[in-house]
Amino acid sequence: MKRKDIDVLVPRQPSLSEAGNVRLASQELAVMATDSNSQARMVRFATFEADLNAKELRKGGVKIKVHGQPFEVLAMLLERPGEIVPREELRQKLWPTDTFVDFDHGVNTAIKRLREALGDSAENPRFVETIPRRGYRFIAPVEPTATAPEAKDTSKRQKRIFVWAMALGISVVAALIVASQRERLFARRSGPPIQSVAVLPLTNLSSDADQDYFADGMTEALITDLGKIGSLRVISRTSVMQYKGTKKSLPEVARDLNVDAIIEGTVSRSGNHVRITANLLQASPEKHLWADSYDSEVADALTVQGELAQAVAREIQVTLTRKEHNLLSKHRPANPDAQDLFFRGIYDLQQGTQETQEAAIRYLQQAIEKDPSYAEPYSALAMVYANWVPGANRPRDRMPKAREFALKALSLDNDVISGHLALGTVALNYDWDWTTAENELQKELESSPNHVYAHQFRARALVARGKTEEAVTVAKRSLGLSPAVVDWDNAVWVFILARRYDLARKLAQEEVAALPNFPWGHFNLAQIYEHEGKVEDVAREFLRADELFGTDPKELERLRGAMAKDGAKGYWRRKLENYRESAKSGYVPPVLTAMACVRIGDKQCAFEWLEKGFQERDDLMIYLKVEPVFDGLRADPRFQDLVRRVGIP
Repeated sequence: MKRKDIDVLVPRQPSLSEAGNVRLASQELAVMATDSNSQARMVRFATFEADLNAKELRKGGVKIKVHGQPFEVLAMLLERPGEIVPREELRQKLWPTDTFVDFDHGVNTAIKRLREALGDSAENPRFVETIPRRGYRFIAPVEPTATAPEAKDTSKRQKRIFVWAMALGISVVAALIVASQRERLFARRSGPPIQSVAVLPLTNLSSDADQDYFADGMTEALITDLGKIGSLRVISRTSVMQYKGTKKSLPEVARDLNVDAIIEGTVSRSGNHVRITANLLQASPEKHLWADSYDSEVADALTVQGELAQAVAREIQVTLTRKEHNLLSKHRPANPDAQDLFFRGIYDLQQGTQETQEAAIRYLQQAIEKDPSYAEPYSALAMVYANWVPGANRPRDRMPKAREFALKALSLDNDVISGHLALGTVALNYDWDWTTAENELQKELESSPNHVYAHQFRARALVARGKTEEAVTVAKRSLGLSPAVVDWDNAVWVFILARRYDLARKLAQEEVAALPNFPWGHFNLAQIYEHEGKVEDVAREFLRADELFGTDPKELERLRGAMAKDGAKGYWRRKLENYRESAKSGYVPPVLTAMACVRIGDKQCAFEWLEKGFQERDDLMIYLKVEPVFDGLRADPRFQDLVRRVGIP
């Protein structure tokens, strides 16, 4: 488990009981001072002082957060100043022969972290010089400061006097300790407060590249745990995964994601053993704040992530609520095989194709077979079945399964990620039970306040019932949690339904600019232009979306021909034919078909398909009240009756 070497600062005055503890600590210091065998190996260079026994580095008396492998590298260099320390020696010292890691990446990372702690650079080194293809050399003057042997007798007499003086002046010592803590606290707070963080994808240091799924799973677990802290803004997994293997500097990434700090680290796995390293870096001014490593068995890896999240919270001085502390302190052992299968399933889900989704479902089902008491696979399956994707079965076939999996997950762990979200989604999209949906989404946000999809679904629930301003506010909140363009669709859709075309257009245009081959960006732009009456732009964007969605080239030519001949109505007539034909052999959301009918001016066709939507429990039925395409039907009693039967508040 974690090495107990985190320095925790308490940002308040000590109580009387704490003052007693300070006095006790000062007495212990006095006893330690009388031990002639406690001589430390101290080395000074520039303004730094390194205690090689305690494995601590200070600058101007202030402790610098550098632990684990970076400090081990520093110690080896300081013990042989001016000499080249070969990379092979570093490997033998830091990674035993039975440890399987990517050594080159590991030593490069350790050197990089060390240089950041020292404020050094590879291009113009003041301390650590790289000798290409050979190793590293410490080039700054080094001054040993350990107690000299001839001074020991005098030192003993001085220690006795020191003990007597401390016994008489304990309160003064205590005051100095408190003052020191205050000084360090002031130094810590000299920079801007850290209110937002991003966890970059943890680097897989295992020799097996297939272990990427495990490193990604550990990354997601850490994001999930940090996301439970309500006073901290934590960037979504989707947004950070685009920086996997990035060449961008950390300050650049921080600017991209608009965060105050970055967490990066590594995962190495050998058999049933896992080592996780983590580094916390302040974005502006750039500063290395903290580093640590954690060792555990695979079965306890998720528990370790909770400890890591608490360590980060302490370091950036975030006060945890009792609920947050309990959530992060929960012991979460897992069957290693089941956990592996779960991580593989989540990894495949993120690929976003129908084939990988099917593979993900198999992995999640196998995880449940391995460990029926493991809540996370049930919750993940609930979300898979709760959300429609092209090619999915009818809502009546999948929504009951989503409910079943969500209830099972929550029965095993009431705080499992996405459990309440899945249940709320079923209540909203399938049961049309608005009260239950709101309650479940609120429960999700209480335990996972940074859950971007919970915010997005809550925004959709709000806009569906006409609470447009509140919906826009919640949608904007989701954008702050996920700067990734591919996560913006829900927000764009909410803005369209709220008739905030200015906001929707800005986001959709940014989508297309950033990802020109992303089909939903063009589809969103087409909808916006349609409501703004920009006929030529509508045609161009709908056809571009069809092309990027993978429409058969021959059918794409037919759509272009229909558009060229009869404009938008020609395009939608052809689309309607496609929907009707596809519905004979598979599932096509009836409301989408009804919208095509409206666009060609066929009301009777629209109501026929809307009635089918009601019978099929089509989730798009909940937006009848606000979908702009249906504006021309609102005065019709048949439409008003549908709104009443769906039960939209």
